[in-house]
Amino acid sequence: MKKSNINKEIEALYKISSAITSDMYIEDILKLIVNVTAEVFKSKICSIFLYDEKEKVLKIRATQAMSEEYLKKPPLKIGEGITGKVFETKKPMIVEDVRKEKEYKFRDIAIKEGLVSMLSVPMIVKNKTIGVLNVYTTHPYKFTEKEIEIISSIANQAAIVIENTELLVKTKILEEELEARKKIEKAKGILMKEENLSEEQAYNKIRKYSMNRRISMKEVAEAIILTYEIKKGK
Repeated sequence: MKKSNINKEIEALYKISSAITSDMYIEDILKLIVNVTAEVFKSKICSIFLYDEKEKVLKIRATQAMSEEYLKKPPLKIGEGITGKVFETKKPMIVEDVRKEKEYKFRDIAIKEGLVSMLSVPMIVKNKTIGVLNVYTTHPYKFTEKEIEIISSIANQAAIVIENTELLVKTKILEEELEARKKIEKAKGILMKEENLSEEQAYNKIRKYSMNRRISMKEVAEAIILTYEIKKGK
């Protein structure tokens, strides 16, 4: 890794900041972050581990590495290895040579991939750690305070992107669920009126049709509403 150019560092932060307001998918955003970071800091491998709240482990979610072995690295528990410790302590860690570091969990992969020095920084948003950003070099390297600061900024920008994206996804899911409920309610009302059914009978009819045709209840409701509106000439 060469000493990074300040203009490139600013450009990296700008690109990642722009992703916050973009409509890119989360996987594309994560890929952008690792690619930009690796490019700016001339890193052999840059990777993002995110915390899985259900399984209580850190899983690799993005990297520009092409190695199948690296991509299949197993999940890490909180406090396990360098990545797990960084997540737990919320503090950056530097390893001069991962091939010799006992606490580094994947020394065999590091040797095979030619990885030497490592900078690992937490991804923090609203004082909550959601993951870890790792940057590797292929030769012994001393990361400067400025570089640690810049990469930490990138990690925190990434955390904001992920947090915002997940909130948008949750909001969209809730909106879709609400819209589906509204349509099902409207379809029930039509069946109750047109076929003289009780509310329970109308609901069960929609559900049964949905199960038999293997389509969602929302799609069944939409078909009922459309048929009714065509019939009434709306």
